[in-house]
Amino acid sequence: MRSKTPLDTATTDATLPDSLCTHTPKCPTADSPDREAAYVVTAHPEQGWSLLCNGLVLFEDTGELLPDGRVIDPHRPVAALA
Repeated sequence: MRSKTPLDTATTDATLPDSLCTHTPKCPTADSPDREAAYVVTAHPEQGWSLLCNGLVLFEDTGELLPDGRVIDPHRPVAALA
């Protein structure tokens, strides 16, 4: 039988709060067009992602994962590809 560990997210009901933003002024929400301007709470450049204080997970390829599970496709400028 498998035991439950504190880091086992598959067997816990852990969710992020509505916002990890506790500073003033508040950062843009995850639904705002300028959502990428929020402060970085946790950065993992070796894995290619950062968690912003508005709950957004930002990937190094410019893709995004919104707190509600929606995915924003990578949106690099065309000039960066040349």
